[in-house]
Amino acid sequence: MRLLNTITVALRALRRNLMRSVLTALGIIIGVAAVIAMVSIGNGAKSQVEGQIASLGQNIISVFPGNATTGGVRGGFGSASSLTIEDAQAIQNEVVGVANLTPDIRDRTQILANGLNWSTTVYGEDVSYLDIRLWSVASGAMFTESDVRSAAKVCVIGQTVAEQIFQGEDPIGQTLRLRNIPFKILGVLSPKGFNFFGQDQDDVVIIPYTSHLKRIARRPFLNSITIQAESPEQMARIQQDISDLLQQRRNNREPDFSVRNQQELAEAATATTRTMTVLLGAIAGVSLIVGGIGIMNIMLVSVTERTREIGIRLAVGAHGRDVLLQFLTEAIILSLMGGALGIALGIGSSQLISELNGWPVLVSESAVIGAFIFSAAIGVFFGFYPARKAAQLDPIEALRYE
Repeated sequence: MRLLNTITVALRALRRNLMRSVLTALGIIIGVAAVIAMVSIGNGAKSQVEGQIASLGQNIISVFPGNATTGGVRGGFGSASSLTIEDAQAIQNEVVGVANLTPDIRDRTQILANGLNWSTTVYGEDVSYLDIRLWSVASGAMFTESDVRSAAKVCVIGQTVAEQIFQGEDPIGQTLRLRNIPFKILGVLSPKGFNFFGQDQDDVVIIPYTSHLKRIARRPFLNSITIQAESPEQMARIQQDISDLLQQRRNNREPDFSVRNQQELAEAATATTRTMTVLLGAIAGVSLIVGGIGIMNIMLVSVTERTREIGIRLAVGAHGRDVLLQFLTEAIILSLMGGALGIALGIGSSQLISELNGWPVLVSESAVIGAFIFSAAIGVFFGFYPARKAAQLDPIEALRYE
């Protein structure tokens, strides 16, 4: 009951100077709104990158060419490749827990069809490539194991290639020329969009890796090997087994390969967005501190204006702690009201930014709760000094104050 009376008196005091109370709370409102909006934008960007990583497939482990030393000259990552079909087959046959595997070989080349040409990336892959990438065929079909074994001149194409070359016509069954070699189009892939590197994933032609090695690239080495583990729990063990196997196949020479899992790629890709989210949230949090300073300033003014009122309360029997609680309650109410309005404004502005600019936003429940708790803490922290000053006033001196 006593606390309820204190809150009632605090609300009445704030209502007496309504405009000043609103302007005081405005700093908290803007601060909370800015924190929520900035964190939401950062979380949205992070979520988008994670989604793009997930679109590469689930439980993925990749083997890349690593450092190479030739004639005493050391080259950096990817400077030379020694990955072979035999390496891929050894991983498939000897490492336990491998669900799918595809050798990867790719080249940028000019394609000709329908009287038009287009520069695109030609991928040499196994039939399991679409299963690994969680990719489907929109029309037609994927090539088969038989096509891979026979190095058949067949392919599937992405949506961008279909639009640029065939421009509305049905490409299924038509011929595409790669380096003047005719390839029959078996299917068109469903759209994937851009990846987190900004590359158009639909601007692609996929052929059997055997066809690519023998007819297009005419080299024995792969660009990479992509492995899908049966479960996420096995990924660390499979990654180590692959590394040990490839090292053994190279007679324990200096490693010329690198084995990376999907989690490592995701962490590298989201590191920047995570840093930006923290930075934006910290910058927005400064406005909360400024709002707290505004509350302290107004509460000090209020103590000065209400000195006689404080003196009367103390003279009729109120304790110093009662006065302290009264002014502290006013500061907390100001900050909590500002926090609640700031949350509404922050969520609304996040959605508005998303609608106007097309940016992905993800309102974080933890950011909302954290901002609200922080605004309450600011009310306590910045309201305590003015409240304590009011509580320590001498009643006689306070009554004399004009």
